[in-house]
Amino acid sequence: MRKGERGAALLTVLLLVAVIAVLAATALEKLHVSTRLASNAGAIDQARGYAFAAEVLATSRVTALLAENPDRIALVGGRSDRPFALPVPGGLATARVTDGGNCFNLNGLVTPGDNGSYAAFTPAIIQLARLIRLVNARGPAESIAAAAADWIDSDSSALAAGAEDASYTGYRTSGALMADPSELRAVAGVTAEAYAAIRPWVCTLPQAEPSVLNVNTLTPEQAPLFAMLLPDTLSVAGARSLLLKRPALGYESAAEFWALPALSTITADPGAQAQTAVTTKWFALRIDVNLGGAAIEERALIDATELPARLVSRQWGEPA
Repeated sequence: MRKGERGAALLTVLLLVAVIAVLAATALEKLHVSTRLASNAGAIDQARGYAFAAEVLATSRVTALLAENPDRIALVGGRSDRPFALPVPGGLATARVTDGGNCFNLNGLVTPGDNGSYAAFTPAIIQLARLIRLVNARGPAESIAAAAADWIDSDSSALAAGAEDASYTGYRTSGALMADPSELRAVAGVTAEAYAAIRPWVCTLPQAEPSVLNVNTLTPEQAPLFAMLLPDTLSVAGARSLLLKRPALGYESAAEFWALPALSTITADPGAQAQTAVTTKWFALRIDVNLGGAAIEERALIDATELPARLVSRQWGEPA
């Protein structure tokens, strides 16, 4: 072998060693990543298992609460939104339960008809438009409310200020109840800014009926929801004042609340009064689990229209 050939052979061997070293390092990195992914997946699965256990505990507590107080649910005792810590091996799970009916039910924009069809419900459309104005959401309130009803209803005829299939490009209206409030983002006229302002006040209960507000658990911060029920003569500040004057144990009946002097001068239609109560049938559940570096958040809805209470929907995500 000539002298130059020996140098070329040595260079080839060095290149092979370098390539093998890179391949080995890449394989080890992939193995490390795969191991971490498997470990995280196991931790997340275990965290979800603990969340399922927290669901059972929460629904049991709701059932016990309603069995003990079937005719009146109030904020007394500080149970609403209070974190219940559930120690778990290697981590912590926290559950919070709030009144899930103190919101505007977007699915209440329609009423059920024959053969599973839905028709727009004008009183609810008016209420949503009023709520949009009360929370200062930028955008055409009447158009957004009507378009949201058109999104759910079964017909193809747009309401006066609404929007049916012809108003959309690339997709069509659903013609079905909304599964999540985020569907509102697809409705004509709903900008990102408008959705951010409306989102805290709306929900999607799995029924085509307006939500019933519990005047004993409605917080002063939720005053726009009550002001929404009445003509524009009641301001948000006026509604907040009424809620701040609520007795510590709450009202014994909705009629007692409506008999307040501040409300006696306001004409409210029977439909609005029917949307208030002193008990709760829907509860919102939030569960946060931290386990071995894995963190998950679950948001669920508890149906307490009949006892025992039961979980009817859940969503998973990462803690905000």
